[in-house]
Amino acid sequence: MRPTPALAAGGRTVASFLSATEWMLPSPATQVHTISVLPSRPEFTFSNLTTSLRNGGGNGGETGNSKFQIVRDDLLHPLANGNKARKLDALLPVLRHCGATDIVRPSRYMWGLPERPCRSRRSSLCRMGNQATYTAERDEMLYEHAIKVAGCSGTVMWADEVIGKDLGVDEDTTDRNGSRRVMIVKEGAGSVQALLGVMRLLEYLSGLTLFGKDEKVHIVVDSGTGTTAVGLALGAVCLGLQWRVTGVMLADTLERYKQRERSLVSDFEKVFPEIYHGIVEDATHDNLVQWVERFSPRRFGKVLDGEIAMCRQVAQQTGILLDPMYTLAAWEQAVDLCCGDSAAKVLMIHTGGTLGLFGLAQRVIGLDIDLEANITICVENGLVLWASATYIYGS
Repeated sequence: MRPTPALAAGGRTVASFLSATEWMLPSPATQVHTISVLPSRPEFTFSNLTTSLRNGGGNGGETGNSKFQIVRDDLLHPLANGNKARKLDALLPVLRHCGATDIVRPSRYMWGLPERPCRSRRSSLCRMGNQATYTAERDEMLYEHAIKVAGCSGTVMWADEVIGKDLGVDEDTTDRNGSRRVMIVKEGAGSVQALLGVMRLLEYLSGLTLFGKDEKVHIVVDSGTGTTAVGLALGAVCLGLQWRVTGVMLADTLERYKQRERSLVSDFEKVFPEIYHGIVEDATHDNLVQWVERFSPRRFGKVLDGEIAMCRQVAQQTGILLDPMYTLAAWEQAVDLCCGDSAAKVLMIHTGGTLGLFGLAQRVIGLDIDLEANITICVENGLVLWASATYIYGS
């Protein structure tokens, strides 16, 4: 990797470009925990060295054990956390500037609504090679819903239509008559503007004493649409870091992920040419991200035997909530890498996965449900109100 490049306009750096961007989050700061992996039978046991030290437990060293770091973006917000918050970090201010009153986006987990029929419909279409058909149906559904939200006097726009364009807000029409301006955001907030929030996170992490800018770091992230993984990899190149990114594919084929990567990089070049030119060569379009299958491939949404138990174990031993559909896949990959021969530090991005975990909890009716894993979930009328995981130190 080359040193951090200067931009053409006035010798500005990528860092100065990010500092001049308007953000949703007041700070990119996040917690980074160190996880120790202890070999045991039949698999592994884990220890959260960060929380152990903070609470006076353990010696914090555990010399000889494999370790990896985990970015606790799941703690950014009780619900709107993880990669969703990062991808909206630079996107939401742009939509606000354009006068957006409402945002409509797809979700694989819609509270109070049955999720299985939608998922099986997508799976069958993808197996038959009709991904385009599924996408068209989804977009049509989103647009119809946005029309209902906007009402007779409102307007509907796709978020991608306003990115990179100076669309001023007509206060006479948006403020006085109360009309709604509804913005539709793609699945996974897969907009080029969303990449900036992920790059901001990477810049913050590279400034921590835990990671040196010249140090080799191997980032692992679970990938639904792949937007977060592309943003991390693109940020590493733009910031001149010797960091590589592995995206664990969860919802599509390798070719589709590579196609999505090429599309995002191409859009990034068009919208932010002052960053792109002279930094990202055309040859990197297909290999910014190392895409890998999760260890036990399956159709999206299927939970295999033992995975709930593994999430329970991790919560008991580390106080970290994982969900079996997203974050567990990245956790397994991080454990495998740190126990291997990699000379680089392994860093997992916790993308939240809260709705994935809550989707399982909604099958149970009641209050203060104990999942026998020190995970307490409060459910009322089928909606999750809050959840927490408690690690019993010293037990």
